[in-house]
Parts: sequence; structure tokens; C-alpha cells
Amino acid sequence: MAGAVIEQLLNGLTIGAVYVLLAAGLSIIFGVMDVINFAHGEFFALGAYLAFAIVAVGTGGGVFWIALLVAPLLVALIAAVIERGTIRPLYGRNPLYHILLTFGLVLIFKDAISFVWGDNPKPFAQPPILRGPIDLLGFSYSKYNFFVIGIGVVMAIGTWLLLNRTRFGLVVRAGAQDREMVRHLGIDIDRYYTLVFAFGAFLAALAGIVLGAKQSVSPGMGNSVIIPAFVIVVLGGLGSFRGAVIGGFGVGIIETFFRTVFPSFEGLVVFLLMIGVLLVRPQGLFGSPEWESSEGGGELLTGGGGGVLDGQTRFRLGALVVALLFLAPLGIGVIYTSYEVNSLLLTILVWALFALSLDFVMGYAGLVSLGHVLFFGLGAYGTVLTVENGMPSVFVALGAGIVVAALVAWMVGHLSIRVSGVYFSMITLGFAELFYQLVQKVGFTGGSDGLFGFDPVYGLMSGPEVGDVALLGEIELFYYFVLAAVIGSYLLARRMMNAPFGSVLQGIRESEERASFIGYDVTAYKRRAFVVSGGLAGLAGGLSAIHTGGVSPSVLAWIKSGEVIVMTILGGMGTLYGPMIGAGVFFGLREILQSFTDQWQGVLGLVFVLFVIYVPEGLVSVPGMLSRYTNQEAGGGPEPVAETDSEVSN
Repeated sequence: MAGAVIEQLLNGLTIGAVYVLLAAGLSIIFGVMDVINFAHGEFFALGAYLAFAIVAVGTGGGVFWIALLVAPLLVALIAAVIERGTIRPLYGRNPLYHILLTFGLVLIFKDAISFVWGDNPKPFAQPPILRGPIDLLGFSYSKYNFFVIGIGVVMAIGTWLLLNRTRFGLVVRAGAQDREMVRHLGIDIDRYYTLVFAFGAFLAALAGIVLGAKQSVSPGMGNSVIIPAFVIVVLGGLGSFRGAVIGGFGVGIIETFFRTVFPSFEGLVVFLLMIGVLLVRPQGLFGSPEWESSEGGGELLTGGGGGVLDGQTRFRLGALVVALLFLAPLGIGVIYTSYEVNSLLLTILVWALFALSLDFVMGYAGLVSLGHVLFFGLGAYGTVLTVENGMPSVFVALGAGIVVAALVAWMVGHLSIRVSGVYFSMITLGFAELFYQLVQKVGFTGGSDGLFGFDPVYGLMSGPEVGDVALLGEIELFYYFVLAAVIGSYLLARRMMNAPFGSVLQGIRESEERASFIGYDVTAYKRRAFVVSGGLAGLAGGLSAIHTGGVSPSVLAWIKSGEVIVMTILGGMGTLYGPMIGAGVFFGLREILQSFTDQWQGVLGLVFVLFVIYVPEGLVSVPGMLSRYTNQEAGGGPEPVAETDSEVSN
């Protein structure tokens, strides 16, 4: 019995050591630079693949040790280039832009890894000296696992000494507290930031190598560890190195214990802990961080004032787009089949509605939800389960999905809106991941297989007929139903934003403190917006489930929340119609790129990175940018400076 307990403890410490290396780098980067790096998992995977490549071309047992040093250094060099070229231009903006940028980097790295090494897992041989068990005090255990634990402990101690006992650490900690003060002392703090980012990537790559040699390397390995790494960082405290170390080992032991004793709760307990800690102590168990930055974040940029088109012109263009969408199914059949194009248009419309729902809270209330896919998934599951349980009307089923999503949005909003900024983003991500784990374990949701097989247009009446010939097929009929739902949702959202409710939301986004000071219940307004947003996302999810004929846990993958954020930023948040344009451009580009390359996600990721850096207000701001550029080229000079709030009020 004692031997089994010791073995499970060592197993927990082994996976915990990997988590420590991964989370420590992530936490240091945030603590020093205020950058939440979603690409950290891809540095983890890239390190494993580079080490695999070095071992594959080398001979002898010593090649592994060379790879263990060289591969992380290569990843650190790549990270340094990325920091200088992409992240550095965003310093001074809201830290949430770093989330958006690094999500684009995730898409680039994932496709780059698949392009170079393929999609199949690769075996990664351990060095001969670390193979087999070792007997210690009458107990036999894997040599390699002891090595992994030792690497984690040594690197944790070494990193602590580097940050607290060297001049480098002193400058880094000072720069985190007051960057400008350090710069005025004649120190190139930007160079130190590059080194910090590179060092964090070095630790992630090291973690990928030791785990890859324990199991294998695969393109999805970065995606599988990034969320647990964020859980650890949040539990310990965003930016707290001590919290990352203790949290890493703690989460490793907890996961191993539940995997052995209560396997049904594996995957749930960690997210429950994360949510609980954020609700009770948002700064984490050990503070956030040991050296707290005094620099405030910038605002979220919206596309509302970026264009040059007046309201009447926008209305005419919108009417033209609606007319084209209405006529599209009637003029198809030259290049693609009617079903193919209608299916693509349906996908665009559904995701346009989903992006609209996110813009309702992100663009107007400043709430960046990284777990918005939760409400999309709830709407999908609610709709399918209603139909599966004998409800003969798709309208009632959609209504059930909307109600379920809105109710959960109220509960999640009631809890989550207590925190703000990055912490709000993290807690919504936690709720989404909790539900993602739950639907895979509950029988009535179909588990990991999902629920499929019902009529995609179940409950809709037949289309109009001339004699015995139907003018509209089922797919066309459903297309017009979805088009009407999307247009109606947009008009509803627009009506609400033009009402006093929308004005208050925008005031909260600009200055929550000022809105509260003049008497508005800020929390209540944000919660109401969150409920409306959740209901719209639920409608999008329900329509998606009907379109695809079912639902599976894949609709709840966290990366889909990232994709809808991409669409929202790409089109221009804070406009309602901008994110819908972004959805069309996203899927249109995907359709075009898929015909040329399998690495279409990487190209989209590159486009998104460029937009976050150079066109943060989205596509809707491009006409304004072109107009300003044209005026300057014509000698008109810069446009007048916009009036301040005080000047407008006067």
C-alpha cells in the first residue's frame, strides 16, 4: 500500500515538474512584461520537435544531451525574434491585445510544425542511461521519471536565483515596476524584455523535450498543455514565480490522484479550483506577482469611428449585402453545387451571429470573454437534446437552446463580472473548459461521440411549390430561415445599442469608474449585456447544430473562442456589423486558401497578427486609413485632432 502511494506521488511530481517548467516561463513573461502568451504551448511543442530532429540525425547516446541544450536555445532565439517583431509594437496597449496576437501565433506555429514534420506522432527515444527502473530503498521506479523531477527542481531553483540574486534579475524586477524609470537610468530595458521572453520560451521548450522523450511528440501537444499551464499560473497568481512552482507540482499531484482514485472527476477538479480561486482571491494564492507592475493598460480600440462612410451610405451598403445574400441561392450552379455554396454561406451566417454576440460585450462593454464558446455549445446541445427528447418543432428547440445559454450566461456573469480585465478573461475560459470536460463524461450528451443523426431541418415546413415541383429545397429553405434570424438579431442588437442601455455600456467601456460615479449600477449593466450576448451565442450554436445535423464536444474547444475573437478584431469590434464582416472574410479566405494549401490556418494567423499590429480597429477602419493617407499625399496635412470628452460636453 505504501509503495503504491509513493509511486502515485512520484508520478504526480513527474508531470508536475513538466508543468513547473511550462508555467514558470509563462508566469515570468506575464509578471515582467504583462504579456499573456497563448503561443507558449507552441514553443513547448517546437522544442520537442527540434530535439527529435537532432536526435534523429545524430548517433550515440550523447545526442540526446546535445538536443536538450541546443533545441531550447534555438527556440529561445526564435522567441526573441518574435518578441522584437510582433510583441514589442504592442507595449502600451491593453494587455488583452497580447492574447489576441499570440493566438494568431498559435495558428502559425501549429501549421508550421505540421508542414515540416507531418501530423502523425513521432517516437522520441530516451538516452540509454535513463532507460529502465532504478531500485532505491527497496522501491523500484523509472530512472527517466526521476530525471524529469530533477530537471524541474534544478531549473526552478536556478530560475529563482537568476531573478533574485543577479544584476539581470534586479533590472528585470525594476523594469516590471517602472519601465520608464529604468530607461532614464540609461538601461536598455527593451533588450531585457527580449531576454525574458526568450528565457520563458527556453523553459517551455525544455519542458516539451523531457515530456516528448517520455511519451512521443505530436502537433497537438502544445494545445494539450497550454490550458493546464494557465490554470496553474492563475492558481498560483498571474506573474508569481513561486506560485507557478508550487502550483505546478500541486496540480500534477492532484491530477494523478484523481486519475487513480476518482477518474470521473479528472479534468474537472482543476478547473473548479481555478474558478474558486479567481472568485475568492483573484490575485491567486501567492499574489500577482512578487514584483507588481505600476503601469496601467491601454484601452481596447474599436472600429466605431474609424471609417469615412456616413450612416446613410452604410445603410445602403448593408441593404445591398442583404439583397445579394437573399439572391445567392437562386443564382448558384456554375462552378459549385448549390449545396456546397449554401453550406458555406450558412456557416458564415452562423459564425457572423456568433461574432455579433461577442461584440455585444467585448466591443461595447469591454469584456473580453475567452470562454464565449460555452454559450455557443450550450445553445447547440440544448437544441439537439430538445429535438432528441421528442419535441417536434425546431423553433421550440432553438428557443430552449437560447434560454439555456442565457440562464447559464446570467449565472456565469453573476460570478465572473466580480473580476475584470485579464482575470475576467481567465474565469470565462475556466467555465468553458469545465463544461467541455463535463459533456465528455455525461451519458445523455453522447459523451465524446456527441449527438448526431436527426433531420437538419426537422420541424420546418416545406417550401413553396408550383404544381408538384418545390421552388426551394430543404437546404435553401433553412438558409433563408438562418438569414432571417441573423438579420433580426443584428437589428435587435443595433436597437439596444442605440438606446440608453447601449450608451451606458459604451460609457462603462470608456471609464467604468466615471460611469459608477454618476450613479449607474455598472455590474448590473454588464451582467445584462452578458446575458443578451449569451442568448445570441446560444442561437448561433443551435442553428449550427441544425445545419450540421448534431453536436459534439469539439464545438466547445477553446480554440473556437479564439477564432471568433479573430473574426471580431478582423472586422472591427464595437460596430456590430464589423465582426460579421470579419466572419465572412475569415471563412472566405479559408475556402480560398484550402484550395491551395493545407497550411491555411497559418496564413490566416499571419493575416491576423498583421491586423492586430497595424490595423487594430479592423477592416471597417480601412476606408478611414486610406482617406487619411490620400489627404496627406495630396498635401492636405494631418486631420484635426479629435475633441476630448470635456470639449464635447462643453
